[in-house]
Amino acid sequence: MQTKKTSQSLLPAQSLVLMRRDLLGLAAASTVWCCGMSPAQAQQRGSAVNLAMIGEPQGLDPMVSTADLVGTVMQHVYEPLYTFDGQWAIAPMLAEALPTVSKDGLRYQIALRKGVKLHNGRELNAEDVLASLRRWMEVSPRGKAVAKEVEALTASGPLAIEIKLKAPYAPLLAQLALPTGMAAIMAKESLAPQIKEFIGTGPYKLKERRPDQFIVLVRHESYSARQEPASGYAGKREALIDELRFVPVPNVNTRIEGALSSLFHYADLLPVEAAIRLDKGAPAVVPIVTPNFGFPYIVLNTQEGVLAQTALRQAVQTATGQAELMAAGFGSPRFFTAEPNFFPKGTPFYADAGAKQYNQHNPQAAKEQAAKAGYKGQPLRIMVSRQYEFHYNIALVLNEQLKKAGFKTEVQVVDWATLVQRRNDAKLWDLFITHSGLFPEPMLSPPQLGDGAPGGWDTPGKKAALKAFNQEGDIARRGALWGRVQQLVYDEVPFIPVGKFNSFSARSARLQGYTPSIWPFFWNTRLAK
Repeated sequence: MQTKKTSQSLLPAQSLVLMRRDLLGLAAASTVWCCGMSPAQAQQRGSAVNLAMIGEPQGLDPMVSTADLVGTVMQHVYEPLYTFDGQWAIAPMLAEALPTVSKDGLRYQIALRKGVKLHNGRELNAEDVLASLRRWMEVSPRGKAVAKEVEALTASGPLAIEIKLKAPYAPLLAQLALPTGMAAIMAKESLAPQIKEFIGTGPYKLKERRPDQFIVLVRHESYSARQEPASGYAGKREALIDELRFVPVPNVNTRIEGALSSLFHYADLLPVEAAIRLDKGAPAVVPIVTPNFGFPYIVLNTQEGVLAQTALRQAVQTATGQAELMAAGFGSPRFFTAEPNFFPKGTPFYADAGAKQYNQHNPQAAKEQAAKAGYKGQPLRIMVSRQYEFHYNIALVLNEQLKKAGFKTEVQVVDWATLVQRRNDAKLWDLFITHSGLFPEPMLSPPQLGDGAPGGWDTPGKKAALKAFNQEGDIARRGALWGRVQQLVYDEVPFIPVGKFNSFSARSARLQGYTPSIWPFFWNTRLAK
């Protein structure tokens, strides 16, 4: 194995020393330049938090990337028309209210909020929204899927737009609400093939980015907050902390030690084995378990290479033992469940379709399937990053399972930004490990259900099943149609669902008001003295 050199090569103590030096220097500088205030004003108001994330985002354009890390950072800078409340219901954000929908389900009239200020001081209008949505439908994997459903986008006033669909499309508002691959509303003058000026409407604005060191967001002083009570991502957002510093910390031990030493006010996605230390080790640190956080899954390359053949993907699925993979990734059952359904029992989209194809862990049957399909010992390239430690642990066990089934394998360990970049080139990999949040709308995740996502799944069966599912508005009938989609995933194997997990993170006891969430957000939080 070859691992790309990152800050992981430093020992935790060395990393902490360097990080503390850099962050102290940044803090001193921020006293002078934060929000354009004088030193006296900054000290009177000033508060800043260091947020240890799993790595460096490959970019800051939230439309282009479906990576959670990009969405987590940039949801503070940009806002969508709609978002999710604390019960995962759709709620308005930049839209004034939920849309008026025609009886045939084809026309969505959306009124915009008045007086919303962009970061450049100008007021948001319908032209900004239309230009942003058009760009989203051109460059975002999620936007491209929506674009196929849209007949026209027009302004129906200075603060109103209309979306006209070709056919009813039930997931539309949920697609517009998701923070990853975000339908972010941007100042129209900032739009470009590659965004250079990040001008949104969010409670924070971009101040500085130093790759592999930090991303600094500062308070948007003219932010236009909603007045409804905060709920999930919806309602009132307040920038109570002057400065958010997102620090890439790929080494998980450094994130743990930084949280325990109070260097970091928040440390994202820690391994479950750290729970004992954080539960008992320091009263200044608050462990965070976020239930039903998401699901890991294995993406298979349906476009190029060995696994372009369906029968060989089915052989890989037969070899896979998901229960063993989940135990490797998350240790204690406190943090995971191994079950075949994509959605938990009691939810509208629970289905047992494909259950017999889940957790087979049958190397002999897999070997026979592969031989029958003409497998000749070509290496399966498994791409993974250690920045999500559970990805790496899952990959190691998967590698052994595949070898027992007679597959030749090659594990490629890279940093997360490199993986996100390389997964878009189908010639470079055969499988990669990733994960997604667990959402109430199936079409939100994984991206492989849409168009243009890594892996390139695009078959007549997929198109037919998703067309029927997406055009059905009744939730009970949609639930039954989802079962067909789930069965198709197990039959055609564009990806292999592994299980469901709770995430484990930590915050300083001083960071108050934090709400556990899939994409951590830090508006409505404050730093106690």
